[in-house]
Amino acid sequence: MMIASLDALRPVLVTGSVGLALFCSVIALAWPYLNPDPLKSRMQQALGSGGRARRRDTVVATTVKRRLLLGSEPSKMMTAIVARFNLARKLEDGATVDMLKSAGFRGRAPVITFLAMRLLMPLIILGVVAFYIFFVIKPDLPILAELAITLVSGSLGVFLPTLYVKNQIAKRQKSIRKNWPDALDLLLICVESGMSSEHAFRKVADEIGVQSRELAEELSLTTAELSFLPDRRTAYENLGRRTNLDTVKSVVSGLMQSEKYGT
Repeated sequence: MMIASLDALRPVLVTGSVGLALFCSVIALAWPYLNPDPLKSRMQQALGSGGRARRRDTVVATTVKRRLLLGSEPSKMMTAIVARFNLARKLEDGATVDMLKSAGFRGRAPVITFLAMRLLMPLIILGVVAFYIFFVIKPDLPILAELAITLVSGSLGVFLPTLYVKNQIAKRQKSIRKNWPDALDLLLICVESGMSSEHAFRKVADEIGVQSRELAEELSLTTAELSFLPDRRTAYENLGRRTNLDTVKSVVSGLMQSEKYGT
């Protein structure tokens, strides 16, 4: 009797669930624009044209440096979502940052996008699955079973960003592992010819880029860190942490010992 009553209410439940999912998605995306920051507006008004000009000059002067050190700028929409839903504390999560770095995503923008997508994906998946089940395939199942499938599918959306990042890590590690022996041979040749560590890493990065863009990126970043980090051993340690491969870590340990004892 109860199931028959629920089946009679199927159109209402279906329309309500789909509408609620779509409404939540729209509100999550539009919330930053529906509720702007009054302090930011006041600051912009106080700056006036002269303040905007000075700020524009500052941005132009630092654009190249920031791109090199931080990567691309985060999306305003994603930044607003992270701020509005109090996800900013996750930006300092070392495990999340290291995971994204291992996948080749560096800087603040990928972290913000990752956190925002973990919030948005369940809503998006919920709406898509509900529409597909109730309006496309229309399976001959009780309404409770259909709702359960929809809710479970939506809840799985929170794991999709992590699965995507881990898949990128696996692909990146495969490329680095395959080409690391060749890079190591080239590095040894460069060092034996009298090159410094920075020049050797830069040369190898240029040469290995045709075979592995991922490995070339890691070596180029290590070259930059060797130039500006106060402790050169930190640059080698970062290389091992980002790649998270035993073959790389063993070489990194040797390089760190060499820096420590000056050999």
